[in-house]
Amino acid sequence: MKQELQQLLVEAIAIVQEKMDVTFSAIDDIKIERTRDQSHGDYACNIAMVLAKQAGTNPRDLATALLENLPESEILERVEIAGPGFINFFLSKQSRLSVITNILQAGEAYGRSEFGAGKSILVEFVSANPTGPLHVGHGRGAAYGATVSDLLEAIGYKVDREYYVNDAGRQMDILTVSIWLRYLQQCGKEIDFPENAYQGDYIRDIADKLLSEKQQSLSSDIDFPEVMDDPETHIDQLIAFAKTTLGIENYQSILDLGLIEILGEIQGDLADFGVIFDHWFSERSLSTDNQIQKCMARLKDSGFVYEEQGALWFRSTEFGDEKDRVIVRENGQTTYFASDIAYHVEKFSRGYDTAINIWGADHHGYIARVKAALSALDENPDALEILLVQFAALYRGTEKLPMSTRSGQFVTLRELRDEVGKDATRFFYIMRKCEQHLDFDLELAKSKSNENPVYYIQYAHARICSVLKQLEEKGYTYNAEIGSNNLHNLTEPSEEKLITALSRYPEIVHSAATEYEPHQIAYYLRDLANEFHSYYNSCQFIVDSEDLRNARLNLISASKQVICNGLGILGVSAPEQM
Repeated sequence: MKQELQQLLVEAIAIVQEKMDVTFSAIDDIKIERTRDQSHGDYACNIAMVLAKQAGTNPRDLATALLENLPESEILERVEIAGPGFINFFLSKQSRLSVITNILQAGEAYGRSEFGAGKSILVEFVSANPTGPLHVGHGRGAAYGATVSDLLEAIGYKVDREYYVNDAGRQMDILTVSIWLRYLQQCGKEIDFPENAYQGDYIRDIADKLLSEKQQSLSSDIDFPEVMDDPETHIDQLIAFAKTTLGIENYQSILDLGLIEILGEIQGDLADFGVIFDHWFSERSLSTDNQIQKCMARLKDSGFVYEEQGALWFRSTEFGDEKDRVIVRENGQTTYFASDIAYHVEKFSRGYDTAINIWGADHHGYIARVKAALSALDENPDALEILLVQFAALYRGTEKLPMSTRSGQFVTLRELRDEVGKDATRFFYIMRKCEQHLDFDLELAKSKSNENPVYYIQYAHARICSVLKQLEEKGYTYNAEIGSNNLHNLTEPSEEKLITALSRYPEIVHSAATEYEPHQIAYYLRDLANEFHSYYNSCQFIVDSEDLRNARLNLISASKQVICNGLGILGVSAPEQM
């Protein structure tokens, strides 16, 4: 509807330009918005105030000229000028009712568009270190990334979803040592297990599997180095000791076992959570394919790299970063940042128009340096969009539950999903803007009450299904085609409010997708469910009059379809009974 109104204004502007002998330069600034007060019409536009100065007249006079040259349209009942020059559009009854027919004809496609057709986007999200199970904190990024991806597809973009597997670096070494030490304990060795190694029971499970595969072949007499005072120095010493004692082949086999086991669990948990990735990109592949080395060579050639105290530094301050960054350490090893640079260059080498990274809020400091590196390498930093997701805290009543991977004291995503259910978990994770802190109320998510938004929305869908079932039981037939010709029977205030709510859905989908705000869909569905429940309580649907009955059944069937479409984007089911 907004597009049709915009086209009418474009035609009126073209006529006014010719009559006034002026060329307007801000036609793209046409803003057509829904009114908050129905007495001001259905939509309002500020274009007369935007163009008045160029026209050399006041906004109300320009608005009058535009209205005088506005083409006639069946979608409009009337158009008025308000205030300093707003143009208010009042839709015709027939155009408002047509949304019901449009929904029933479009079905699952209602709300979708081709806005992003021909453009591709890579969305990278979750990317948790494969050093332990996904916990509650990871779940928010998973739900948010999956929903943003689905929203972008809904408006026509080709979307690929990617998980960056951090299978190289110190954390993987700590994981390997943790498994080896637990394995030695299983072999009967008395081991002083470091408190900063990975503590969870899943480490013992992997160690058990290692024991079943290797028996005690990796547990010959071992003289461990003396425990050092600094825990981090000590764990690094143990890593070096393990590599020397085991040999590179055995050490790598333990690392690979841990990676395979944990990554398999992560993949399974995400799939059960309704989150499917198109690509699982290995950080290790950047080294084996020499992509890091090639990228470092390009940076050196760019002239933005210098040596200091044996290390190589990237002049990221030249591009707005707060300080320069090390890319190669004194010992010749590349840094995590060097891998990040190579990974992002590799992303754009695949031809994506846009790359979206969804990171935890603690990665805020990485944004400037990554974009700086892209600029230095003549890549477009504006093609990389980084969305930060704030932390989520899980509460059981007033008790805050822990989420520390190293200590092993955390609630896993699987445990949360098993207790609350996938639907409530997915919905609650996206109820707030991603940059806002989220307190996940476990008891509310499990409750079957109107205060639980996902239950309230699903209950609306189930109620409609129940009405349609009752229709059959009472021997009535529902003829959608006949009903579509009798929508003029829908005159109750609750019907008009519900119709208006349904017509907003395509705009909400577009806005939620382009602004990366899935919570807009959640809020919309709650409002739509509220309008339906009010309608349910005020009107009977199964009435004797066939015309009225079919009109109302068409309206609630359209409501059912929109609820189903919206919940589908959020990864939430639409049950037929509750």
